[in-house]
Amino acid sequence: FEPAPLSETGRLLNVFFAPRKTFTDLRRSAAWWAPFLISLVVSLIFVAVVDQKVGFQKVVENQLRAQPKQAERIDRLPADQRERAMQRQASVTKGISYGFPALILIWNAIVALVLLATLKFGFSAEVKFKTLFALVIYAGLPAILKALLAVLSLVAGVSGDSFTFQNPVATNPGYFIDPASSPVLYSLFTSFDVFTIWTLVLGAIGITCISKVKKGPAFAIVFGWFGLLVLIGVGIAVA
Repeated sequence: FEPAPLSETGRLLNVFFAPRKTFTDLRRSAAWWAPFLISLVVSLIFVAVVDQKVGFQKVVENQLRAQPKQAERIDRLPADQRERAMQRQASVTKGISYGFPALILIWNAIVALVLLATLKFGFSAEVKFKTLFALVIYAGLPAILKALLAVLSLVAGVSGDSFTFQNPVATNPGYFIDPASSPVLYSLFTSFDVFTIWTLVLGAIGITCISKVKKGPAFAIVFGWFGLLVLIGVGIAVA
């Protein structure tokens, strides 16, 4: 018995309300353009609001406060060089921010490749890269809710004095930690974000729907790789 095919609207909505329906439907069609276009639009709106309400000069200043050594190097420069360095960093940050959807697409492809290798060589699962790629993009949809929360907070008048793209809203314990004084704790606790965990759970559910891998191993795969990334991030913070 094959379930009735879903429309694109149905697939998008069911990610939030009945994810198994969406992920099962990926076996029929691995199209991923709809969630990507929505993520693209929300990302551009988010960056435009940050540009207007905070400004990239301020964003760079906030980032430097979390990196005392780099801030100290810039502070040692003569005034004119320091100003040029800050303007250059602001321009680079702005360009990366507006181009972020393309970077995320590349990152999603890497994640799908890692999952493909893990499933094929570790569990002999019959699964295609294009299906995993679509799964990763659909599972990442909760991130648009986080971006919209950040947009609403900025539009509502929340101060941009401490705004960073890495942690724009209080959806993880790391938001309440000063990254300059406790970089390790900040890195560790920022990883345990509500929307990140939501995405990981969706990814694990999706693996069970597009392959014959059972629930336990699927969650172990997803959270195992996530744990490794967290450890790498903490190691970088220690260094």
